[in-house]
Order: sequence, then C-alpha cells, then structure tokens
Amino acid sequence: MTDPLNPLIVQSDLTVLLEVASPKADDARGELARFAELEKSPEHVHTYRITPLSLWNAASAGLRADTVTAALVEYAKYPVPESVVHEVRDQMGRFGRLRIVRDFDSGGLALTSGEPALLAEVVRDRHVAELIGERLDGNRFAVRLGDRGSLKQALIRLGWPASDEAGYADGTSLTLDVTCELRLYQSEAVEQWWTDGSAAGGNGVLVLPCGAGKTVIGIAAIAQCGVHTLIVATSISAARQWIREILDKTDLDPSLIGEYSGDHKDIRPITVATYQVLTWAHPGIDESADLFERHPHLALFDQRQWGLVIYDEVHLLPAPVFRATARIQAVRRLGLTATLVREDGKETDVFSLIGPKRYDAPWRELEAQGWIAPATCTEIRVELSDDLRMEYAVAEPQQRYRLAATTPAKLVVIERLVALHADDHVLVIGQYLDQLRAVAALLDAPLITGQTSQRVRDERFEAFRNGELTRLVVSKVANFSIDLPEANVAIQISGAFGSRQEEAQRLGRVLRPKHDAGTAHFYTIVARETVDQTFAANRQRFLTEQGYQYAIVDADEL
Repeated sequence: MTDPLNPLIVQSDLTVLLEVASPKADDARGELARFAELEKSPEHVHTYRITPLSLWNAASAGLRADTVTAALVEYAKYPVPESVVHEVRDQMGRFGRLRIVRDFDSGGLALTSGEPALLAEVVRDRHVAELIGERLDGNRFAVRLGDRGSLKQALIRLGWPASDEAGYADGTSLTLDVTCELRLYQSEAVEQWWTDGSAAGGNGVLVLPCGAGKTVIGIAAIAQCGVHTLIVATSISAARQWIREILDKTDLDPSLIGEYSGDHKDIRPITVATYQVLTWAHPGIDESADLFERHPHLALFDQRQWGLVIYDEVHLLPAPVFRATARIQAVRRLGLTATLVREDGKETDVFSLIGPKRYDAPWRELEAQGWIAPATCTEIRVELSDDLRMEYAVAEPQQRYRLAATTPAKLVVIERLVALHADDHVLVIGQYLDQLRAVAALLDAPLITGQTSQRVRDERFEAFRNGELTRLVVSKVANFSIDLPEANVAIQISGAFGSRQEEAQRLGRVLRPKHDAGTAHFYTIVARETVDQTFAANRQRFLTEQGYQYAIVDADEL
C-alpha cells in the first residue's frame, strides 16, 4: 500500500529520495537517520544511501531488518523494490553470525560460527588466515589475544562483521559516585553501551550533539565500570575540561586524576591524555620501526591495568592510535562523538576497533526537549571582485579554495554581522591565519590559534565564558570539546574544504542551552560560484540530515 503524499522514493540502487516539502518529511528523516546516510541535500529533494555499514550499525543497536523495511514501506510514495528488502535483510543478517569468544581451555580467544561453511569460507582469506591459529574443533579456530582487533578489521572488509563476545579484563577497581542527576537520554546512552555488562557490551560509540553532555555520559560510564580509566582528548584545553567536570560531578579525590600531555606526565587511576602527545613520533626512528618504538607515549596504554578507555571525538582517531587500539582489545572502550562521519572513509575501522554505534540522539529531538539551543543556519554569499575573479580563474586548482575563502569581501559581511549581534557572544571561526589576523584587527578582538600558548588560550576562553570578552576569533583549535556555554553566534569564514564533521562541530560551539533560552545563530560566509560554495554544500550535508535548514542570502541583503 503506497501513498502519493508520502515523502520517500526508495530506489533499487539503495538510494532513498526524501521530498522535503512533505508534511511527513521530519518523521521520515528521523527513521532514515537510524539506518541510512545522507549524501545530497539541495533545497527540495534529499538523497540518502543505505550502506552495509549503516545497516550493521543499525543491527548492532538492536534494530531488526523487519523494522527497517517497515519504515521504508510506511513512508514510501511507490512500492519498495524487492531487491532493497532483500539487501536490508541480507546485510543486517550478517552481523553476529561470526563470533569472537573466550577459549577457556587455552586462555586465549576463538573465532566461531554456527555455520561451518561460513567459517570455512572466511578462514581461507589470506588476511584472516594470517590472524588465526590451529583449528580447536569443528567450528572454532584459535585467535591470539593481540590479534583480536586486526581480525575484526579483516572480517569486516570481507563483509562479515563479527560479534566480539570475548569479554574484557577487569582492570584495577575504582569506586566513585556521580553527584549530578543524569538526563533520561544520557542514562539510556550509558545503558545501551553497557548492555548489562555482558561480554558483548561495554564497547561502542555514542553519538550525541555538542552541548548534550557527552562528558557527563563518559563520567557515568566510568562509574558504571568502576575501574581505572584512560581518557583520550583532542587538546590540553579539552583534557583540562574533562578534569574539571570529573571533579565537579563526582566525589573523586583530586589526587586520583592525572593529566598526560605536553605539559604534564601524571599517570593516575583516572588519566586524561591528549591525542597529540600519544601520537608524538620520535624523529630519530624510521617509519618502519615498531609502533611503540616510533610512538613511545603509546606505551601509556600498557602502563596500568586500565579497565576502560574513553575516546573523546572518536571520529578524529589518528592512525597510530587506531593501531594501538588493535593491541588493547581486552579493555572496554567507549567512543564519544557528535558525528561518526570521517572524510577518509575509515568509519569501518571505528566500528571494528572501538565498537558499533550503540546510541544516536537526533539533534532536533534534543532541541525540542530544550537540552540544546535552537539554531538558525544562514549561508551568506559574496561576490569576488573583478581582479580576484580573474586571479581565481587562472589559478591552479589547489590554490583556488584559499583565494575564494579569504576574499576581502568577507570582512565587510563580518563587520555587519557583528554589529547586528552587538549584544551577543560572537565567535568568528576560520582556517587561514592571515585571514584570522585581519579579522581580529578589524574587530579589535583577541585571536586564538595553534600558535597561542596554552596559558593565553585558557585565559581568553575563561574571559569569554565569564563575559569579560564578547568577541573571539578562533582557528580550528576551537572546533572540538571547548565549553563556551554563552556563545550564541558563530561566523564561519573558511574551513577544512568540504568537511562535514567540522561543520557539525562548529555549529556545536553555539548549541549549549542559553540561560535566557535564546536562539543560536550559525553563519557561513561563502564566495559565490567558486569551490568555496561547492565545499559549503558538502559541509552542510550532515546537519541537513539532522533536520537543520540553511537560508541562503546575498551579502547586500544584510
């Protein structure tokens, strides 16, 4: 039964078209977000794609194939192709048919399946064969403890995501109580990650918007596990924010929390490290050397009996930490992020090494409940001057984005927007340092970049938090994990090309609920008919999937 007023057109190539004008569009978008990925988001029709990974994540979160197909049928304008129904059932049915379990006789692990033919098929693969040992019995192969992560990666590349049910090392115990009350969705996120402490639980990724309290969720996970915990954060500022939140929201003695960064190397029962220090490479060691010889600080993973590792902004995991993660699969793992999008296509590595997506909170749903600030998104288009247009036209392709993104025409718009929001807390965010210095001079505002000392960063962020500063110009160092609750206007002037994850993070700087329950404003200034405009369209895809709409205006309309 179909309805011509329904918003979805489901196609046999696993793309799904969503008609934005339909009164059922928001409901359909909410369903699609659970098992499909947004690809294109022009004004009237958005394109989603159902992928194996999106279906495996749905299956791991407890979604059934029948539920997925029922949602497609409910909102489809025309009959859903049978090939799509079969593909959904096939891919979701693949998850968990191979299992990694504990072999109690040897103390190691085993790869097993209730289907001998499937097991025989995968062990013949060259990469899998290198990671398994002898046949233990008719349907089990020995697996070395250190190959647990690598085996999961090899299997997922074959299209057979394994269910990791081998359990985890207990880690050294640590008792702490959370002294704040968790919101309902925060409790649900921890519960779905923990899954009653079962062998298949205690690993995976929780996806929530910036400002929704991911740090509190991480703290609740530590309390749930009750073990020594290593937290990996994106910067020293983010690490210290974690430490402040732990001290504020638990009864833990401060002496039990350590910072492991470029400034300090304190290893305590709860240690907060930075990705930068962990991935520091010894300049005198060849790249072909052993992982831990080249990156000596990665040994931190082995220096205590950790029972839990938390990866903040898990979508940013750098390659050395990915490889180290494969070595510590016996430790429970929690990934926190606002978006699982990785522009390098390594989402499957996050799935196999950290764990599947366990919880995904829709941004607009939390907005409707008042947990994050409502936001308007506006793209403002400027014209290149005649001289710059010619320079752009004859430039090499790799130079064109910088020329377009840093056009002086954007300075006029910035000045108008700041005047328009004279009573607000405004962040101007960009990519290019010379452009940011010009903006800081124009606005007579402080600037924070990667070259700014940690002491000065902390002072300026704190001054912005307490209202001494209402204007701040920041580079990409402020993209992640910086708590600026009263920031309610963000002006984006340049970015990392077409990065969807960066767009989500930058909007997140202004999404924390405001004391006056006011609306946040997110502006992107774009050079018309250039790659700047093309990249902006790509950047907006993730937020459009979350239900945000971008108004597009010309600069002279301000």
